[in-house]
Order: sequence, then C-alpha cells, then structure tokens
Amino acid sequence: MNVALKTSQPGPAPDRLFAVARDRLPGAGPVAQARARAFEAFAQQGLPNRRIEQWKYTDLRAKLGEVAPLAPPPGDTALAGAAAAVKKLAASSGALTFVLVDGVYAASLSANATTVPGVRVRSLREFLDDPAEAARAEVLTSGAGEAMESLNAAMATDGLVIEVAAGAALTSAIRLVHVATRSAASAFTRSVVTVGRGAQATVVEQFVAAPGAAGYQSHDALVVRLAEDARLQHVRLMEEALDAANISHAYFTLDARARLNSFNLTRGAGLSRYQGVVTLAGEGGELATNGVNLLGGQRHGDTTLLVDHQAPGCVSREAFRSVLDQQGHSVFQGRIVVRPGAQQTDGKMMTRALLLSDEAEIDNKPELEIFADDVSCGHGATAGALDQTLLFYLMARGLPEVDAQAMLIEAFVGEAIETIADDAWREVAFDAARRWLSARD
Repeated sequence: MNVALKTSQPGPAPDRLFAVARDRLPGAGPVAQARARAFEAFAQQGLPNRRIEQWKYTDLRAKLGEVAPLAPPPGDTALAGAAAAVKKLAASSGALTFVLVDGVYAASLSANATTVPGVRVRSLREFLDDPAEAARAEVLTSGAGEAMESLNAAMATDGLVIEVAAGAALTSAIRLVHVATRSAASAFTRSVVTVGRGAQATVVEQFVAAPGAAGYQSHDALVVRLAEDARLQHVRLMEEALDAANISHAYFTLDARARLNSFNLTRGAGLSRYQGVVTLAGEGGELATNGVNLLGGQRHGDTTLLVDHQAPGCVSREAFRSVLDQQGHSVFQGRIVVRPGAQQTDGKMMTRALLLSDEAEIDNKPELEIFADDVSCGHGATAGALDQTLLFYLMARGLPEVDAQAMLIEAFVGEAIETIADDAWREVAFDAARRWLSARD
C-alpha cells in the first residue's frame, strides 16, 4: 500500500507563526531575544529547497509545503492517548522514562525519573524560565544556524535538560519518548544532555503516535556534550505515523578520549530527515554511528551526517543500511571533515542499500574534506537487490519466499543493529525491524 504524506491544514503564515506561538514559549529576557533572532534567521531563509545543496534530495518547500500550527497543550484526552501509546512500546526494564506529549513534558506519564543518583533532570521549560540559569539562552544557540534548526530554536516549547555527574556509571537507560496525539499540528522539542568526565550513560529516543494522530509534524533537536573520558550509547527509534513528518537535528561534541556509540532506525513517517553533526573536539575521541532506514510505500527518509575531526588521534566509523520497497526513497549524505591540526585521524564511512522494487530510489552522497596529511580516511557506497542465489538456496530448503526474503533482509540490517551495545535495546531495535518486515505487502 502506498502512503503519501498528508498535507497539513492551512496554518499561520510564516511571518505570523512565531507571533501566534510567542505567549506559549518559555523564557524571558535573553531567552526571548535568542528566540526572536532564531526565528528571524528562519524567516530570511524559509523552508529549504533543492537549490540548497544540503537539501537537494529533500525539498521541504515541495514535500512539506508549510509549517503546521503549534499543537495545543495536552489535555486529559491527549494524555490518555499518549499513555496508551507508551504502554505498547517495548522498553528496557528499569529505564528512566520521560514522556513528551505534543511537545510538552508530561510528568504524570514518566517513570523512575528521580530514583537514580548521579543524574539531574529538568524540563526545558523549567530551565528556560529560571532566571538564575546564566546559560539558559545558550541552549537555543548551540546549533548550526541553518533554517530548520533555527526554527526549532525559536519554537521549542519543551524538552529535557539532563546532567550526568562526573564519574557516574548508570546501569539504567535514560529514555525520552515523544508522543504525537494531534493531527495536522506541529510539536517542537529540544533536549540537552551533558555527560560528565568519566561518566557512562545510555540515552534512548523513541518517536511514536497515539491512536488517531495523523498528518502531524515533529520537530526535534538533541544537543549532547561528552566531557573527557565520558562514554555514551545513543539509540534513536523513529516510528511515527505513516503520513507524519519528522525533522530532527542532533549535535554531539566529544572532548578528549570521549566515546560515542550512536544508532538510528527510521521505519515510519511519510517524510523524515535526521541531521547529525558530530564534533571530535578533543584528542583521542572515538565515534561509531550506525543507522537503518526501512522505507516502503512512498515514504522518504533522509539521513545527513557531518563528522568534524578537529583534534588529532580521533577515530570515526559510520555505517548505514537502507531497505527500500515499493516507491520508498532513501537519502544518505555523509561528510567527514579533517581539520589542519587533526593529524593521525582514522575515519571510515560506508552506506549500503537493498532495493526490493524497481521503483525504489536511493541517493548516496559520501564526501571527504581533508586538510591534514597524516590521515587514513575512506568512504564507499553500494546498492543492489537481494541475492537470488541465496534466496533460491533458502527456498529450496522449504522456506516460503516471503520468509526467505525476511531472513536475508534481517541479516542485512542486523550488521548495523548489532552495534548497539545494550542487549535489551538491541532486541527492541530488532523487533522494530521485524514489525516492518511483517507489514510488507
């Protein structure tokens, strides 16, 4: 079945969008000023289109059309729908769960939120409204300044501010669940995570829809800082409604000897773009980032990644898999930049696509920009169909064709999913992939 992105109902004109929402946005003084500057930057640029190189394959003016009006604050009905959606989600036992409903933190749906020492969690609204927080405006200016990130900074209604203390070794994952309950509306969230020196943590993001939610837009940003010797496992599972749009940004900064293991799975939304920027700012940092796009119907999924090596002796590994059925369209744009002082950099990038239909489309654009001479860097991209020899082999031993295909597809995406360090969350990711396989026509 082909599922096209549902166009939102007409909302406020771009020049009125911010004015209409202003009274609902937390933060005064420098925060309000930062928001105004961010929206001005968005208004000057407008929705990105194909004339902008970075958005060549994901023209939001054509595919999104307009920014939907801000979703109203969740009432009892919305909270009940969100609770039902959260209850259906698989989760690691004991996870510290924080639920955001239509862009607003819902304390009543969150669990184990204050039971683990070494972690401080506040809502973004609480943080921005606190005049004692000297750095409160900085959380809105920590992105790259491109149009959609500026829009998020201007319109973010809530999110989480998470601080993991130096030396803390968390055994429970910190889980952020984004639930959409409103149709033809938008939610803007922004979360900030700081992992202290020598600390270890796991952060999981899940994006889902409550029953009946359709044609909505999710706009999210995640800003992460890893101090020296910190370790972070990041898992992102995006399973939005099939006619929704998800536009997300993630910014990671790694200090000396910090290690980040990140994984992203996309299997919902008619239109999605996940844009990641990883800055290896300290000597000896290590990055492993992997992803899987599972797209059928007419769904469009874009992963755009920049890895910026700024310090010597850093290692980065990026591996992405796409499985495309029917008229699914996957985009991967990956760029590794090696700055002049980043000698002895070791960076590798690989993207592979599996096309299950003649109408499916993949656009791969790996790039290297190297300004140092003592480096080892490389990239590659492949695209192809299922191996007919292996398929025949499995069918000859009694497997129905659909089961044989599912086995080969699961093995293909499993190479990326296996990089998730946490056993429980690795299985959650595999379950999400299996649900997509079982739903294929």
